[in-house]
Amino acid sequence: MAVSEGTGRFGLWPVSAVWDGSCCLRIWFGKSDADSPLHPELTEYLAGKRQSFSLFRSPAEEGDSVSARIYRVVAAIPYGETQTYAEVAAAAGTHPRAVGAALRRNPTPIIIPCHRVVGKHGIGGFTPDIRIKEDLLKLESAAVKQKTVINRRNKL
Repeated sequence: MAVSEGTGRFGLWPVSAVWDGSCCLRIWFGKSDADSPLHPELTEYLAGKRQSFSLFRSPAEEGDSVSARIYRVVAAIPYGETQTYAEVAAAAGTHPRAVGAALRRNPTPIIIPCHRVVGKHGIGGFTPDIRIKEDLLKLESAAVKQKTVINRRNKL
């Protein structure tokens, strides 16, 4: 497979990605020189139309390193939900600071949804801008609320 690169938007934020078939190699919030759009699954997620990725995976989850264990735990956090750094650390068998360090280096945010990991007393950090984390959490919260309203209407 050929490596592809694309750029799109999430609100005010440019989002760029590099992928090879079903393997997402890198995602970053910033501009790219690519003239191509993002992978369709990323575009759908950023538009609030997708809650999981059927084709995409991140190679960062592979292996036995502490970071890989952390990434697997974070990847399993359901859409619209959050866990604390301490909860992720306990599940990965490490310290909360190790979770923060691994998430700062996360090569594929969104695929490994580090925005779903929050501090015990607040939202926590996010690279490059905390407002992106806030907007991603709002996107997921709004989609979950909308789905709940639709489900309630269908039961009436």
